[in-house]
Amino acid sequence: MPSTPSPTTTSISAAPLSAERAASTALVFKALADPVRLRLLSLISSSPGGEICVCDLTGEFELSGPTISHHLKVLKAAGLIDGERRGTWVYYRPLPDALAEISALLRP
Repeated sequence: MPSTPSPTTTSISAAPLSAERAASTALVFKALADPVRLRLLSLISSSPGGEICVCDLTGEFELSGPTISHHLKVLKAAGLIDGERRGTWVYYRPLPDALAEISALLRP
């Protein structure tokens, strides 16, 4: 699992990444490299109220529930989202610090 996001992340153009940091960051980019996961993150991040039920996500794709669950698990393992079970359903929300860290890392 990637390290905890740091609000003081510097851009890759400001300083070279350490080998450890490059490896943990690559896991995040690998998670985002899949179109389904990128779209899931977009749906979660743009949802009103800051979270969305998995029941609202599955209808957006022509994929099975278990496949969507797998993609959500990858995003969660990458530290990009978190989920909370409420009864039968899981509600997902983005982790703003992780998104800010990616943004800061890619700034020129």
